[in-house]
Amino acid sequence: MVPTGADDQDETLICGPHPLRHYALLADGERGVLVGPRGEFVWMCAPRWDSGAVFSALIGGSGSYAVTPMNRNVWGGYYEAGSLIWRSRWVTDDGVVECREALAFPGDPHRALILRRVIAREKTAKLRVVLEPSADFGHHSLRDLARDDDGTWHARSGDLALRWSGCAWARPAGPGACRLTAELTVETGTHHDLVLEISDQALPSRPPDAATLWEDTEAAWRREVPELGNAIGRRDAQQSFAVLRGLTGSAGGMVASATTSLPERAEAGRNYDYRYVWIRDQCYAGQAAAAAGAHPLLDDAVRFLTARLHEDGPRMAPAYTVDGRRIPRQQQLNLPGYPGGFDRIGNQVSDQFQLDAFGEALLLLGAAARHDRLDTDARRAASLAADAIARRHHEPDAGVWELSPRPWTHSRLICAAGLRAIARAKVSPTRSAEWLALADRLVSAAAAECLHPSGRWQRSPEDPGLDGALLFPPLRGALPADDPRTVATLRAYVGKLSQDHFAYRFRHDDRPLEEAEGAFLLCGFATALAEHQQGNEVAAHRWFERNRTACGPPGLFSEEYDVIQRQMRGNLPQAFVHALMLECAVRLAEPWRAP
Repeated sequence: MVPTGADDQDETLICGPHPLRHYALLADGERGVLVGPRGEFVWMCAPRWDSGAVFSALIGGSGSYAVTPMNRNVWGGYYEAGSLIWRSRWVTDDGVVECREALAFPGDPHRALILRRVIAREKTAKLRVVLEPSADFGHHSLRDLARDDDGTWHARSGDLALRWSGCAWARPAGPGACRLTAELTVETGTHHDLVLEISDQALPSRPPDAATLWEDTEAAWRREVPELGNAIGRRDAQQSFAVLRGLTGSAGGMVASATTSLPERAEAGRNYDYRYVWIRDQCYAGQAAAAAGAHPLLDDAVRFLTARLHEDGPRMAPAYTVDGRRIPRQQQLNLPGYPGGFDRIGNQVSDQFQLDAFGEALLLLGAAARHDRLDTDARRAASLAADAIARRHHEPDAGVWELSPRPWTHSRLICAAGLRAIARAKVSPTRSAEWLALADRLVSAAAAECLHPSGRWQRSPEDPGLDGALLFPPLRGALPADDPRTVATLRAYVGKLSQDHFAYRFRHDDRPLEEAEGAFLLCGFATALAEHQQGNEVAAHRWFERNRTACGPPGLFSEEYDVIQRQMRGNLPQAFVHALMLECAVRLAEPWRAP
């Protein structure tokens, strides 16, 4: 980004969208930032995940915060191990310059602290800095802009208070002074700190000390992310854990993704808002944390789930906001959207019934019980989930892929797995026999209605197709690994719904698999676990290694991967993919152990 000298230049035009593989995530549990290769923040909702965005250039809105070398450069970057501290790194004609950036961690639900430290490695570095917040997806530009005697800037945008320290010489620019711009010179071997505060409450009387914030953030990440010394792909496994922790807030809820409306397929209408807590995804993450022995993240998942079951029982919704509220209905923002996508916020998922969520809830609680992590409320929540299955398992549901209601085979079988897990864990010894009997009935009913003539499971009584979701019930203990139906389903799935060790959910139509949708990374990692369960270690590791390459330089996974164009598709990062990657990394490091 080279300065032109024109203060009114629209800097957001320079920060156009990139392929998803080029974005890094900063997160503190309460909100997240996407950082592009020009050092531009293109996405951040404040103060919380599901609030309006203060930087929304990713989907065509206004607002950005860029720190970019002025000279010709080539971009790179990396995460500091076991953290979401990102280092943007540019090799310029004059040497190497880095910008170390993070959200102060752990986050405050009301106040975001954005840390940026520019480091001149070899020669003096010259950079362009542009700050242009615009709250509520671009509806509110900066106002009440003022600089105090110590050079700290103060302003408001919508209902948000902002304070920016470290750039006293910046100049207001643009219509109505909607942005601050500056040139920053950092001498060789030194660094310069910028700290931006964004809050929906009154800010403290004094700005924070940057050095202290960095020290506290580094220490917090060291505490929160385990070593995972025995995991395969250890650094990537730690990174996936850091992503899951960064997406998990103080109330225990983990958002499914940091973003909204990023297309799964260009112009296909499949664009959704995933800035909410999906019960199923939260359970996947909790299961991965249990496998890794990471008790705090497991406890968070149990805490959030327990509260939802106590509040809603058999009417538990498939997803909630991070503070446990119902998700608002879908609406559009009148923005261009990410290229190929739209501009939707909210989600219709609250109108759905997803039976499998109750099975996943029991699996999570069973895993926590094996680690002795359940209190009285969580044990009662297990009974509530089991009662919901007993009451509602006859009803058609939207299933794991949120489709038209049917008696999906996966939903019934995963509920059987959950019932077996909670019975084995002796969460309620007086009810264990009852739960095991219900599990047996669910499996028997599925076998009577959903067994394909070839001996494998099919999607539903009326749909004979294969489905990647059907790999999960045997992994979770609904059926033995050596059950002929388990083996037949895996072999048929790998033979017909995978290519070159990438896997697809199900067949949409007669088109080639890769033309209908992207490879589904959740299914790829599930296949690795399924092969591991069968003792096919070479195949398991091939699946694992293939699917963990489906990312960009920052190592983040989206929901789908376009194998033709080698591009990521869908919202970023997708938590359940990181959860399955982490679980694979831990489980494949030792012989298969039945749940």
